[in-house]
Amino acid sequence: MNAEGLKQELEQLRQEIRYHNYRYHVLDDPIISDNEFDQMFVRLREIEDMHPDWIAPDSPTQRIGAIPAERFKKVHHPGPILSLNNAFSEEDVRAWFERIAKLDERVRKTNFVVEPKIDGLTVVLHYRNGVFVRGATRGDGEIGEDITNNIRTIRSLPLRIPVKSDGPHPPKDLIIRGEAFINIHDFEELNKRLEEAGEQTYQNPRNTAAGSLRQLDPKLAASRPITLLVYAIIDSSDNGVATQWELLNYLRELGFPVTDQAKYCENLEAVLDVYNLWQERRSQIPFEVDGLVIKINDLQLVADLGFVGKDPRGAIAFKFPAKIVQTKLLDIGINVGRTGVLTPYAIMEPVEIGGVIVKKATLHNFDFIKQKDIRIGDRVHLKRAGDVIPYIIGQITKLRNGKEKIFIPPNKCPACGEQVENFKGEVAWYCINAACPAQIIRNMEHFVSRSAMDIEGLGFGIVKQLVGEGLIDNVADLYSLNQQELLKLEGFAEKKANNLIQAINTSKSQSLQRLINALGIRGVGEVAAAELARNYRNLDELSKANAEELMNIEGFGPNIAKAVEDWFKKRQNKQMLNKFRSAGVWPVSELRFADKQRIFQGKVFVITGTLSGFKRQEVKEFIQSHGGKVTENVSKNTDYLVAGKNPGSKFDKARALEVEIISGNKLREMAGN
Repeated sequence: MNAEGLKQELEQLRQEIRYHNYRYHVLDDPIISDNEFDQMFVRLREIEDMHPDWIAPDSPTQRIGAIPAERFKKVHHPGPILSLNNAFSEEDVRAWFERIAKLDERVRKTNFVVEPKIDGLTVVLHYRNGVFVRGATRGDGEIGEDITNNIRTIRSLPLRIPVKSDGPHPPKDLIIRGEAFINIHDFEELNKRLEEAGEQTYQNPRNTAAGSLRQLDPKLAASRPITLLVYAIIDSSDNGVATQWELLNYLRELGFPVTDQAKYCENLEAVLDVYNLWQERRSQIPFEVDGLVIKINDLQLVADLGFVGKDPRGAIAFKFPAKIVQTKLLDIGINVGRTGVLTPYAIMEPVEIGGVIVKKATLHNFDFIKQKDIRIGDRVHLKRAGDVIPYIIGQITKLRNGKEKIFIPPNKCPACGEQVENFKGEVAWYCINAACPAQIIRNMEHFVSRSAMDIEGLGFGIVKQLVGEGLIDNVADLYSLNQQELLKLEGFAEKKANNLIQAINTSKSQSLQRLINALGIRGVGEVAAAELARNYRNLDELSKANAEELMNIEGFGPNIAKAVEDWFKKRQNKQMLNKFRSAGVWPVSELRFADKQRIFQGKVFVITGTLSGFKRQEVKEFIQSHGGKVTENVSKNTDYLVAGKNPGSKFDKARALEVEIISGNKLREMAGN
């Protein structure tokens, strides 16, 4: 594949991963399997490893996770709640070991702790002077949701530590990480009771636990058999443990529930032996697991190894193999995504896989169907790896009877009837009508998000209400909403309606680059939007640009340039722009007239703490607008740490590495403001 085709694949992967992150972490309603998501993420990493200069701040590999929902108060975590890189084979594990051993020879002599990878909801627990004071979800890894009242209902959670009078004295401040879940037996009993009572049963333990903790009524959470296991200290005012094994024992002595499945291993070979043993007895483990977590035992060595991207080098998740079953493909349906991507899905005879009855599965894209010669009526192989929605591997040719039908992709959008488009070098087909009904809700979710127009209080539920009641047909209709219309909606009182109208009006002052990003043009994220804002004064100027002109902008190939040109040519999109102009949502570029020398060009910044007069996203945009790069972690490559109040551990690390530490005011001075 040529460079341009590879770059288009990269952009498509980023878009799909962002959406599926949102489905999984915010809605608790994933539509693809964990295994499929993992493979997409691995492929994205491969492309970025081949082309490090293509890595952008808005890439999923540079994020920790997904955005938090709007239903609860937001909680800033004291440090990033990181995810782990995945291994799918013994070769992957050995390759990980060799990589980190080359960085630090101590790795070859280290020992390990192996723990079950629990399929539950990650929670962050805060204790002050031994008393439980707050519980939060992981959220996007930096900001989670305050679910204290719901977590408090978990009976295995100690409300005060130590539980035993002779336990160790707790530190003044202690923040730990754990996993909330439901044991398989308890889940089966719960469904049995619900069925006997004539109520709706649940699909799987993970989503039941997550959904129960992420709803507003603590009584419902208390009625569910949710339990908890903890395994990490995020922050502590007094933490003297030196190894992961000691840490687990310390948490256990304080009275926290800690897994009894964890194993101490002297070397990597012992780790692999444990993995093979767990595979054999997987069905005997009382809760859902989709693999094991391999951790270097020496916590100082883990800290010294640091991170690669967003993944700690000192640990890896070793996934179990997926499960495979057979069923019949009855039909092929089409979903239309936020960016207009048409995605086929399988409609199948119901089949049980991993304890879940499945009727639908992903078919990836139209090229996949053609390459695998999958036909309606085929017997197909289905794969699942500890998740909700499995995916089709391929058809079983020898079981055909001649009645199977070849699938023909649609040439018009199934939702709006507009002609669909395919771009050279891409597998995806698109509906580029921004007013397409199937895209409106997903476009709205993106439009109001933090990195776009940042409209506080306008979450998924309200978006769904507005679209369902016919109050908005596209994102520009937001700016014509009034209080009287909102008061007719369920759950709206005068204060809530006023707050939402005020938040919408506040968003009118957002920058041009944010508005361009919010439009959801295929291939145009934060970085590309900033480049367009540097080259065009407003949306009127940008709408007149042709693909040839756009290709002169750094990072714009023929496909993205054509996508931008086509978007502005669509009649529906022109009407939407007129609505923006009439509503006063017509920003003039701040970046176009910025210092052409781009004073921060080639400089790497890290941001920590609360900065006076600056939101974190605004600081990031300010640095990028002057040519600088913003990363999450302090390293020897960091040029400046921009520090505000309560800076945390990044401040100490910057001092240790002799990184220059500056204030928000100093940052402005350096830029000549």
